[in-house]
Amino acid sequence: MAVRQIHAEAAQCGKRITHRCRNMPNPSQPKPAFRAREGDALPHSRLDGDVTQCITAAIHGSEGIEARHAALLDTVLPLLGRQWQRARLMLGEEGRFDIPRGGRPKDAIELDLGFDAAPSVARHSGSRLALRYGENSRDLARAAFIACAAQGGWPIARDDKSLALLTLAERIAGSEIPVLLEGPTGTGKEVLARFVHRLSPRRDGPFVAVNCAAMPEAMLEGLLFGHRKGAFTGAGEAREGLFRAADGGTLLLDEIGELPLALQAKLLRALQEGEVLPLGATTPIKIDVRIVACTNRTLADEVALGNFREDLLYRLNVFPLEIPALRDRQGDIAPLAFGMLLRHACERADAESLPNWITGHAIGLLEAHAWPGNVRELENVIRRAILLAGDAPMIEAEHIVFDQPVRSMSDQSGSASSVQGALDTGAASLSDVAFRSEAAAILEALDSHNGHRARTAQSLGISERTLRYRLASMRESGLLKAGGKL
Repeated sequence: MAVRQIHAEAAQCGKRITHRCRNMPNPSQPKPAFRAREGDALPHSRLDGDVTQCITAAIHGSEGIEARHAALLDTVLPLLGRQWQRARLMLGEEGRFDIPRGGRPKDAIELDLGFDAAPSVARHSGSRLALRYGENSRDLARAAFIACAAQGGWPIARDDKSLALLTLAERIAGSEIPVLLEGPTGTGKEVLARFVHRLSPRRDGPFVAVNCAAMPEAMLEGLLFGHRKGAFTGAGEAREGLFRAADGGTLLLDEIGELPLALQAKLLRALQEGEVLPLGATTPIKIDVRIVACTNRTLADEVALGNFREDLLYRLNVFPLEIPALRDRQGDIAPLAFGMLLRHACERADAESLPNWITGHAIGLLEAHAWPGNVRELENVIRRAILLAGDAPMIEAEHIVFDQPVRSMSDQSGSASSVQGALDTGAASLSDVAFRSEAAAILEALDSHNGHRARTAQSLGISERTLRYRLASMRESGLLKAGGKL
């Protein structure tokens, strides 16, 4: 059957979604808009849980309009039509969808949607994408459609847990309260932080991110709060600091659990009083900043260990959002995989020679994996699969190679003896032997001091900040769990 051109709009007004056809012979006679054959009307469909959205019979339909697009839209529109999207879907004369993000036409995603025996998803240029799918690839096309619509840094979500989290995040985005994002490493906490910022009244202001574990303590204080010229050795000129750089916008404090206690006190004052005191200054400076903090730790446990201020936790913990591990939101895996394919294959100069689809068998392998490294591990697997697939048109099951499982210290025994066991298996280099030996000493000291970092650092003859660095390195190498627990 020949496919006619249709125009589809997804609008929030009246919480109804209406499909209209172009080239209407008789607009005054309402008939079903989608038909697989004569007399086969698309039924009214409930789309969005408790929200009374439905597809209604629109103006005159034309025979030959295939129901496959309707089936795809029927599933995907509930996800794209949620409040945070503010989406207007337009399937125009060339089968193109325009998806303005957050009500901003300049951020529109143009999507060419069509049928083909060989499914594919590709980026033509900039925000213009193309999705082709056949009768046997409709389920995968839904995942690819969601990935296409989320391009431009928006979260990719299909799992009910993720959709509920995004709906909650949207609700608090319009307020000024601090937000605490909790979850394992690699789950996408910064993506969610940017999501909150883009939906907030501060969306036109700056979004500034800093990793609290990535800088020495002396440098971190000046980086956050600024300093005057000559405030310390090497301060040849004044710096405003990230708090002032984020004025009118959002400041993301990643790995907030790694912030030294001395700086926690200054952060608490900045939150309470809305002002910062640069190093070397005598007069506080007013700031207007919203704080979003991220952590892969349980901060209540850190408070009990004396590593985190209880009053700061109460100040940050006004509205905590917990991001589930990827294994607990299996519905996100397929659209995330297609999103990463778009990012890492379709944007390359040699994209035409790279795979542009993921088969159902490959997706099945991805969905069956436990994902200890979460979204970050999934991205590694997809990038590896793109290389292994070479010039093949699709990523097949044989191209899916998972990361080697990492044995954490707690999984082995949680003690220095487990590091010695790792040494006995053979190290790759002298530096590896030294690193593991150092890890063994640190774990033994932590055990003897019941996890108290200040006492552990003192007994080892190092600063608490250095101990934090060492622990962060141990987590990254798999010698310590991401949450910091032994």
